[in-house]
Amino acid sequence: MTFLSDMGVLPLHKPLGFLYEPGAFGPQPELRPLDAIRRSLRDPKCTGPDPVYAIVMDVGREEVRAELERRMLLFGAVIYSAGQLGEEPVRSQGHVHRISKHSGWAPPEVYEIWEGTAYVYMQEHAAKDPGRCYAILAQPGDAIVVPPGWAHGAGSADPSQIMSLGALCDREYGFDYEEIRKRKGMAWYPIVTSRKTIEWVPNPHYRTRDIVVRRPGDYSRLGLVRGISLYQQTTRELDRFAWVSNPALARDVWTDFEP
Repeated sequence: MTFLSDMGVLPLHKPLGFLYEPGAFGPQPELRPLDAIRRSLRDPKCTGPDPVYAIVMDVGREEVRAELERRMLLFGAVIYSAGQLGEEPVRSQGHVHRISKHSGWAPPEVYEIWEGTAYVYMQEHAAKDPGRCYAILAQPGDAIVVPPGWAHGAGSADPSQIMSLGALCDREYGFDYEEIRKRKGMAWYPIVTSRKTIEWVPNPHYRTRDIVVRRPGDYSRLGLVRGISLYQQTTRELDRFAWVSNPALARDVWTDFEP
């Protein structure tokens, strides 16, 4: 299955990357080799597809480019290879966002799945005690909100398929990998079973609690509408997503947030 993002950015499978439609903008893709993410994997010596994924940041259509910049908003996109990294499905290494200078917050992020089936994993803290942990199973067209300050990453829920997604975040998004790498990954590892399903195994470098595995929650308090692309929602009514670059606007939502 695929989902039309309306962004003018089309995922390419061979070679891994993106194609920009006329009127769209974006950089050359940055390829993440396997060696770059080994420190966050359950088996750092594993074999797997290389590159693991391709990422582009600051993409979209020219007619809204200046407004996105003025509001400190930015769209990105990632495409993941099919296959496995040892026992794990192809995935990103996990990160937290650095504190944005203009807002004083570690920004939230909104993911939107375009093709394939994904898990968006998140935990409250990139620390010995990770707090609450969630693995959100998402299909094409699903949007998932990662709240401010949470460690998070995405990966395939079906290693036989290529998976791609878009994301909306603060222009000062800043990836910080250090705390995740220090503990050899996130608090839970996704493992591909003999039935080609995913089960979650705790990382012994954390004081892990339970993990909640489920479909995306209801984000209507943040203005998200199901069935309409994230890009279309954002660019039609930019004020609705001001909380992405100014998380203090949704302070009441973050205090009891459930992904």
